[in-house]
Amino acid sequence: MPQISIQEATELVSRALARAGAGKAMAESTATSLVMAEAQGLASHGLSRVAQYTTHLRNGRANGSAVASVARRKGAAVLVDAGQGLAFPACELAASTAIETARELGVCFVGITNSHHCGVLVDHLRPVASAGLVGLGFANSPAAMPAAGGRHPIFGTNPVAAIFPRKDHMPLMIDLSLSEIARGKLMVAAKEGKTIPLGWALDKNGEPTTDPKAGLEGSMLPLGAISSPKGSMLALIVELLVTAVIGAQFGFEASSFFVDEGNAPRIGQAFVVIDPGALAGNAVYYERIETLIAEMLVDDGVRLAGDRRRVLEVKASVSGLNLSDGLLGQLKDLAN
Repeated sequence: MPQISIQEATELVSRALARAGAGKAMAESTATSLVMAEAQGLASHGLSRVAQYTTHLRNGRANGSAVASVARRKGAAVLVDAGQGLAFPACELAASTAIETARELGVCFVGITNSHHCGVLVDHLRPVASAGLVGLGFANSPAAMPAAGGRHPIFGTNPVAAIFPRKDHMPLMIDLSLSEIARGKLMVAAKEGKTIPLGWALDKNGEPTTDPKAGLEGSMLPLGAISSPKGSMLALIVELLVTAVIGAQFGFEASSFFVDEGNAPRIGQAFVVIDPGALAGNAVYYERIETLIAEMLVDDGVRLAGDRRRVLEVKASVSGLNLSDGLLGQLKDLAN
């Protein structure tokens, strides 16, 4: 498999996005995030998305000339408008605004409306942890999961994320979708001609399937759906939090990310940033988090949240990315 450095990959992706109509800041921000995802071993949210994003830019599903802006503000509540552009510049603005506000007021809630796919949600919270703050993230996406007891897709896979800074250590980074598995993994399996396990998805008739293409045409199963409606209830909470509260579109109102033609998704994201110094105090916060981690590590085999991703990211920063001939060729074609 061909190897390419992080810098080369970032420049290649940035050129591909700019060629499709993304402004310089949008292209660079998006490229950095997609390459970071690939470096962490998250292929479903990495460079496989470049073709999708460039197609959406060309077809008007994403506005390449959009400039994210603060649309409304009241105390510690802030609304950012992504302008129907790719989500990454809006997420950067939201995170920096939340950090500034939480430092002043102790907490901040920032909603992002008129947005697009935001990639790896927890990565947007890295600057929050670097500032010594705690961050939570929420997002919806085009309909992929049924409501509890239902059969047709209504909710997105609706990821949630959290980041907790540590003193003299890398932060804990938690990121999960509320479907049994991320929908992007079906996209990768379909491209590679692989099957998927039962319990991941339903076909368009609401029947369990091992065919990823049928799953993409049908619906994802919520987390733990086989035994409990809890995953659906969590998805409902996130759906309302990032739509009704901030004015974004519901998942069922947005065309799938996995089709070329369709509407601008105009979905939502939200970040909550908390200053632990305003509550327990920093000394108590750091003592408490290390006490918990020490207890977790008493058992052999416990892996701290985010550690595996970081190991892969460090390795990629030195050795580069291993991409298939097909994917590298596609990226070069899109860029040139």
